[in-house]
Amino acid sequence: MRLSSMADYAVVTMAAASRHCGGARVSAAQLAEETGLPAPTVQKLVSRLTAAGLLRSSRGVGGGLKLARPAAAITLADIVEAVEGPIALTACVEHGRNDCTLESACMVRPHWPIVTAALRGALAQVSLTKLAEVQPQPAQPYLAETAL
Repeated sequence: MRLSSMADYAVVTMAAASRHCGGARVSAAQLAEETGLPAPTVQKLVSRLTAAGLLRSSRGVGGGLKLARPAAAITLADIVEAVEGPIALTACVEHGRNDCTLESACMVRPHWPIVTAALRGALAQVSLTKLAEVQPQPAQPYLAETAL
């Protein structure tokens, strides 16, 4: 599994925004400059991240962007879902999807929700505070509460 470029860029953008936490608001242009991402890409990401409630935008003098909640309360899962939608490894795990033609004979379908929950759980354990660290700490292995 690989994140899309937009999801990757959203993580980079949010990490840059979090470094301004507690300070003045930051503009999308400033985030583009700090991250090296194209300004139109950052603007598109800012729209999605704002719509998802991760960034707050203000217009006018003194306006700009800031985190909608503390960096410690925003997770990698939140950011990925803001850009990609719900985390689901297969279509049959997506909420409300019952259109698989193999569903009645599929022996592995009961396992996909467990795997998806483990993946989402691992992403949810990584806070924006951690993502914004200049010197990341060694990763701790994720241990799912539910064994496969």
